[in-house]
Amino acid sequence: MAEETSGRAPETGASAAPQGGGQGSGQGQGSGSGGGGPRPGGRPGGGPGGRGKFFRRKKVCKFCTEKIDAIPYRDVRLLQGFVAERGKIVPRRLTGVCTTHQRRLTKAIKQARNIALLPFATHH
Repeated sequence: MAEETSGRAPETGASAAPQGGGQGSGQGQGSGSGGGGPRPGGRPGGGPGGRGKFFRRKKVCKFCTEKIDAIPYRDVRLLQGFVAERGKIVPRRLTGVCTTHQRRLTKAIKQARNIALLPFATHH
């Protein structure tokens, strides 16, 4: 009987393990690689160590807190803070600016680019 039980247990365990393990590990690897792949590329600031998962401060709009309604296109120092090194406009999710101010900021940056106060792109 011990032989039969031990004979059945590996068969049942072996047949159950590859089916359950194969499906489970296949789903786990698929979702793990699918979920893990885009995240580092999608979030440059939240990268290594998983710090973004545990501590994520609510970003507050700089213009709302300082009560700035009009964003002047001539203020190059202010605008440069919202333009990346390569000349791209930094998105809201990274800067923490609210939607209305992001739109105004984008317009101001584009105006400053058109009159050559800001570069369209840098040469690298």
